[in-house]
Amino acid sequence: MNRPTPAAEETAASPRTLGRPAEQPADQPPEQQESDHSRISYVYAIGRTGTALEASPPTLTGLRDGPLRTVTSGRLTALVSSVPADAFSAEGMKAQLEDLTELEAIARTHHAVVEAAYAGTMVLPMRLATVYLDDARVRSMLDERGAEFDALLARLEGHAEVGVKVYADARAAAAAEAPAAAAGASGAPAPGSPAPAASAVSPGRAYLQQRRAQRRTHRDAYRAAGAVAADVRARVADLARDMVAHRPQQGELASGTGENIANEAYLVPTDRIGEFHRALKGLADGVPGVRVEITGPWAPYSFATPPAESGKP
Repeated sequence: MNRPTPAAEETAASPRTLGRPAEQPADQPPEQQESDHSRISYVYAIGRTGTALEASPPTLTGLRDGPLRTVTSGRLTALVSSVPADAFSAEGMKAQLEDLTELEAIARTHHAVVEAAYAGTMVLPMRLATVYLDDARVRSMLDERGAEFDALLARLEGHAEVGVKVYADARAAAAAEAPAAAAGASGAPAPGSPAPAASAVSPGRAYLQQRRAQRRTHRDAYRAAGAVAADVRARVADLARDMVAHRPQQGELASGTGENIANEAYLVPTDRIGEFHRALKGLADGVPGVRVEITGPWAPYSFATPPAESGKP
């Protein structure tokens, strides 16, 4: 998501409210929403008209607890809600995205709406903060890019996104090697082996030997992780229709221990997802310091084209 990311990999969660409340009621009729410049239209996903997309769960709300609604143009329908224009303008979004708590809340709500829609029908998830001045601009976007969206939906139908991350953890690798090294260092000399030297290794030399061993362990862990990542691609080559390599996650975006060295999303037929998981089962077993994380299935975030920039505030 790998659940996409950006924020990448999160799990679906109940929608949360953000920041201060909207200045205008969110449940006003669409024609009033379109003329109310204090609120703009936030787009979560696009699907086909006449599908379950138009029957969103009544208890599910969008950002700022705004009711969800649909905007339709021909064969396409967008799932949207109203958000405050000041908070979701370029400047407002910059401030929110710089706050990790706000960013997480936006991502979780966005993801919850997309996954709820995807549970009923194929949808194209939009990127975070995809906003238009009003519903009329959303309709124009659907008109302008209708053929492209229609082709994407046809291509993605019957598929889901599965994320695969590979981590290298030099500390875990060193910890796995330590017992064997300690046993070799502290064990009694084997029968017939030469007697140990009279003088012990100097502290300085012992330190240098330890540092060399650490560097070697670090290097070996990364090489092993790279080999495992290559093996992932080889094992699922015949199971996935497409693959996108995302930037490895770092800092607070990374999950668990170790460094994320491979962050890939695979487009997999829904009837082969179990086979996909089995193909990668135990891939890193017995490889010290290497961990494989599989997430999904998700809506195809990494394989949906975001709307054009025109029409945004």
